[in-house]
Amino acid sequence: MRDDTVCLQAILRSVDAIKSYLKPNPESIFIDRKTQKAILRELHELSESSIRLSQSLKDLCLDVPWIAIAGFRNVIVHDYLGINIERVKEIIDNDLPILEKAITRIINKSE
Repeated sequence: MRDDTVCLQAILRSVDAIKSYLKPNPESIFIDRKTQKAILRELHELSESSIRLSQSLKDLCLDVPWIAIAGFRNVIVHDYLGINIERVKEIIDNDLPILEKAITRIINKSE
C-alpha cells in the first residue's frame, strides 16, 4: 500500500493544483494557453499516477473509472492536437470532485 499511497497523494495534489489554476477565473482555461497547458499537464500526471496504482486497490474501488482515466492519459499524450478544451472543463467540473472524494476515502481507510 506504500506505493499506492504515494500515487493517491499525487492524484490529490494534481486535483488541488487544477482547482488553484482555475480559482481566480474558472473560464481562464478557455482563454489562457498557459492555464490550459498547466491543467493538461496535471491531468497527465493524475492519470499516470492512477495507472501505477496496484490492481488490488483498483479492485476495491470499482466506483472509480480507472480504465477511462488511463484512456484519457492516452488522449492527452498522443492526441494533444485534438483535445477539446470544453470537454476537459466538463471533466474538471463533473468528474474531478467525484474522483477527489473517492481518493480521499481510500486514503482515510488506509490510515
